[in-house]
Amino acid sequence: MNEQTVRGLQTRDLALIALFTGLMAVCAWISVPVPAPFVQFTMQTFAIFAAMLTLGGKRGTYAVIAYLLLAAVGVPVFSNFRGGLGVLLGTTGGYILGFFFTALLYWLITANLGESLPVKIAAGVAGMVICYVFGTAWYLILYAMTGSPMGLMTALGYCVFPFIIPDMIKLAIAVLLSQRMRKYVR
Repeated sequence: MNEQTVRGLQTRDLALIALFTGLMAVCAWISVPVPAPFVQFTMQTFAIFAAMLTLGGKRGTYAVIAYLLLAAVGVPVFSNFRGGLGVLLGTTGGYILGFFFTALLYWLITANLGESLPVKIAAGVAGMVICYVFGTAWYLILYAMTGSPMGLMTALGYCVFPFIIPDMIKLAIAVLLSQRMRKYVR
């Protein structure tokens, strides 16, 4: 008997997308609280990388979209068990929405250049950069709207520089784990 399909996705694909969407939520709950205006340190980016590297661009992007849709309707999938449009549209919401662009860029790169390990790592790094760029631009614009504009270097000091090394470590761990898990989720 053939598996049911939904717009080209088999039941197994949908289950894997749901599994990694749940992993993103659980990893977001693993956080280190920091004072405002710093961005919280979470394991969320690990889950984004793990989804991309394990599921591939298409299914990984669908997992990110499902995660963002759950958040938008208020399911508490973010750090401190928060959710809703208020969080997504807040000053740090640009980094969360940047996950979508991270996933799209990963999908685009791997679809055009293949899924060799160097390409996947480069796509992950490029996705991280696009997330930082989008999130920082969003942060600066919304922070300026509060009446107290912030300089680019200050914003980078709060939101990017402290995260570069931890995010590279999370990417490396995701690469290692995905190489082991990939054969089970083809």
